[in-house]
Amino acid sequence: MVLESINNSKNTAITFHEIDCKETSSVEQISGKTDIDGLEFDFNFGARIKVPEGNWRVKIFDRDTAVTMHNVQASNNVITSAKKYYINFRLEVYQDDKLVFEHDMDLKGKKVLLKYCGALGDNLAWFPYAKLFQERHNCEVYCAMPLEHAALFTKTYPDLHFIGPTERPDGVYASYNIGIGYPYNDRTLQPVDYRIVGFQNLVAYILGLQTSESPPEIVPTNPTRLIKEPYVCIASQSTAQAKYWNNPIGWIQTVAYLKDKGYRVLCIDKYMCVAPKIKSNTIPYGAENFTGDIPLTERVNLLYHADFFIGLSSGLSWLAWAVGRPVILISGFSLPISEFYTPYRVINYNVCTGCFNDSSIDFARNDFDWCPRCKDTEHQFECTRFITAEQVQMAIDRLMKDHGYNPKMRELHSLSALD
Repeated sequence: MVLESINNSKNTAITFHEIDCKETSSVEQISGKTDIDGLEFDFNFGARIKVPEGNWRVKIFDRDTAVTMHNVQASNNVITSAKKYYINFRLEVYQDDKLVFEHDMDLKGKKVLLKYCGALGDNLAWFPYAKLFQERHNCEVYCAMPLEHAALFTKTYPDLHFIGPTERPDGVYASYNIGIGYPYNDRTLQPVDYRIVGFQNLVAYILGLQTSESPPEIVPTNPTRLIKEPYVCIASQSTAQAKYWNNPIGWIQTVAYLKDKGYRVLCIDKYMCVAPKIKSNTIPYGAENFTGDIPLTERVNLLYHADFFIGLSSGLSWLAWAVGRPVILISGFSLPISEFYTPYRVINYNVCTGCFNDSSIDFARNDFDWCPRCKDTEHQFECTRFITAEQVQMAIDRLMKDHGYNPKMRELHSLSALD
């Protein structure tokens, strides 16, 4: 594709943010057989042991903490662990108080399913831990996610298997849901609260790994530069009003500032206008309209040659970071721990900030106008209304100085070469 500018209430159930992530303990067949008829086990959505009718006792241990997690009588039923994230389990089964079966979980060479339960930014943040998990356990990892997301990784992660979000290979030994469980303070699906440890770090805890911020490796499918002039990509749309830069003239002044510097400014949002209720959010005046339902791989090709990216706490910022572009990230509803580190993070601490990381508040993802502390007051969305264009412009100046960017000089050199 040749790129051209175009003119155009709180739920108490334990759930994952994406409907494709379902609890699997009751719907999937147990995969591990034993020499004892009717006795089966696996580690899909926690430890699971099925016993036949009789006088059985099942014990489940956490080997890393030397704690007995379950010690229960059972007959003709399935015993499951209460915890569904990674635990180094040991299983023991007794018949008439005699130990007849024992098994220490060992993922080496086994099929392990990681079921990704997030949107674009979520899955980009969490994906690097799939490779770390595969390397640590020397297992066969299957990543279930939207195929559009998988297309970003298949070239650079040949040792991982990618399948659709509802697919499941046969003979899976263990599986883990990679996502944020709700309610957030529930410890069945996640051992910690992402609001405290950081958004990307959450999955390290779910998979029993050390936290280590690192971007996924993403390379362009077409490395050819399609736009000759120096340009910057921006994205101004998001999935909640609190995530927007709500300063009414912020984007307009920033786009004008970038163009005065000598840049073309390309807006690469999916939607040109988002209008969930009364307020309409349109892409910034003066930016070139590159919006549309375009494959993410083509967004990567475009980002790859941009000098830098300016965006919000949203998926395209994570994508730009993964592609290796410097990112100016504007957000006030979230604290910097929620996103990847960038020296060009823009936030104003002099007003209400950080509600997304407040462990006393649950993010109401179905309320587009969510502003838990200031809703329907004069302070609503002040976390970004009081981020000024001048503050963002200072970040632009720092970034350009750090990276030696001078688009006007580059364009002069380009014209001289043509003479």
